[in-house]
Amino acid sequence: MNKRRREIIAANEVSELRTYLLGGYEQKVALDGKSKDLPIGLCLHGGPGSPIPFSVGCRGMFPEFTERFIMVYWDQFGCGINNHKIDDSFSIDTFVDMTTELIAELKKEFPNNILILLGVSWGSVLAAEAAARMPDKVDGVLIYGQVIMNLFFNDECFGTLQSSAVPAKTKERIGLLQQKENYTLDDIQLFAKCIRKYTDGYQNKSGEKLPMGPIIRGLLTSPDYSVKDVTAIVKNGFMKNKSIWNELLQIDLRDTLRGIRVPYRIIQGSTDIVTSTKSVTEFVEQCGNESLSLRVLPGNGHMTGPNGMNEVLSEGVELTERILASRQ
Repeated sequence: MNKRRREIIAANEVSELRTYLLGGYEQKVALDGKSKDLPIGLCLHGGPGSPIPFSVGCRGMFPEFTERFIMVYWDQFGCGINNHKIDDSFSIDTFVDMTTELIAELKKEFPNNILILLGVSWGSVLAAEAAARMPDKVDGVLIYGQVIMNLFFNDECFGTLQSSAVPAKTKERIGLLQQKENYTLDDIQLFAKCIRKYTDGYQNKSGEKLPMGPIIRGLLTSPDYSVKDVTAIVKNGFMKNKSIWNELLQIDLRDTLRGIRVPYRIIQGSTDIVTSTKSVTEFVEQCGNESLSLRVLPGNGHMTGPNGMNEVLSEGVELTERILASRQ
């Protein structure tokens, strides 16, 4: 760990690794913030099982965020420092329950702080459900890549793949998938591979990419992570799980989002076809819920680049300022 990072950690009033009982399992969570009265930013990462870039190993790595928030880094059960086999007894509700339990614990410790949920992709499912359940404890939500319905298998995704440079035989398979009602993990893997290789759906190929090298080096030198924990960011207990993916492919969050009563800001990359930006835009415009708002970020896909990270920070600051103003 370099000198600058040690100085950041030492200067933060809140910077520690804690253990909470969530869903009946002891789980490690890192808290990191310049002062104790800052808004709480609970990070709900994507995947399931992909705690990047905000993970428990990140203390001292993102001072631009911890100057403005007490960042709460939670490797959801089954990955990272909380790696564990996620068998098919686990469900989406299992993880929503863990999320709400963590929110309750944070509000006990910081009863007067604003608490916002910072969700990405799969984390947006947890954020939406938790905000709907706990409007008295969640003050706002900020999402990058909102899941609503038809994850992967949506009209925009099918159309983009069919018009891309995907090989003809693969396009035939994709055409047959368009007629299916139920999808398998093999179908998801095919789509994910094609989206990454032949489209801008995951990462906009003409845009600036998030520098993963410094992030990985930071995790390897973290005061809280071992090499095993870093490995479990990618190879972890979610690898053989089918139950959660089966639920995700059937999920429909439209009614949940229509019922949200806290400020709920969504950022979508303009080329995202995984959580279809076209579909999200249509839903937000037509749902009639004034608590929901949307910003489409040009030059970004489902995975954000450095400019997207900057926008998440600025949108988070704006959201908390708006919440504070509404209390006065």
